[in-house]
Amino acid sequence: MDLSKLKTPKGSAYSGNVSRAAVSFRPMRLLRRRRSDEPVELAALADGSLPSTRRAVVEADVAASAELRARLAEQQQALTLTRNAVAAVDAPASLRAALGERRRATPRRLAVAVVAATVATTAALLAVTLTSGSSAEHFRAALAPTGLAPAARGDATLTRRPAGWQIQLEATGLPHLSGGAFYEAWLRDDAGVLVPVGTFDDGRHVTLWAGVAPTRFTTLTVTRERADGDQASSGEKVLVGTVRRTGP
Repeated sequence: MDLSKLKTPKGSAYSGNVSRAAVSFRPMRLLRRRRSDEPVELAALADGSLPSTRRAVVEADVAASAELRARLAEQQQALTLTRNAVAAVDAPASLRAALGERRRATPRRLAVAVVAATVATTAALLAVTLTSGSSAEHFRAALAPTGLAPAARGDATLTRRPAGWQIQLEATGLPHLSGGAFYEAWLRDDAGVLVPVGTFDDGRHVTLWAGVAPTRFTTLTVTRERADGDQASSGEKVLVGTVRRTGP
């Protein structure tokens, strides 16, 4: 059809034929369609686990969308809340692992609810930890020096955990050891049976673990050792103290 032969109606704002008409078009607003994997990728971007092959694309989408920026901020806030709560309390390892696994295994169709789920899990974590932590058994040992390290002093706290007895040791006056030399801590019972609870080369901020109870093994000692293949105690004691109960 030859459009040049079509006439405009009377009263039309156009003059002449259609081919000479000034036609204006209103731009169509394109609506952003939400991808099914979008919530998952936002969560991955928030916690740093998004693959590098997708990071630039998702970051560009977020930069171009106020909605995505708001949802990413919610993800980051929930993640920070969870991490702070876990770091502030001493929860059983199994509960910590379950919290991380729940976040990683959230199905795509439920990922949009990750904020609420994270907050709920954090609340449960705090409740369980505060309940169990208040009844944990606590022991303490003030460690005195021996002739091998007369300037040394130490203090140890023993706390019952699901995995065993956690021992926090702070010692001063012990020189830093190297070159195959190290310190080793032991728990001893009244019969003289020694159980090793860990090695270290510097006495500051030491964490040790024991699988035996301080109710029976009531003496804590620290010896000076060498990596010589002999697993027995050298007998070179530098610190020694009696373990006493301080908590329930």
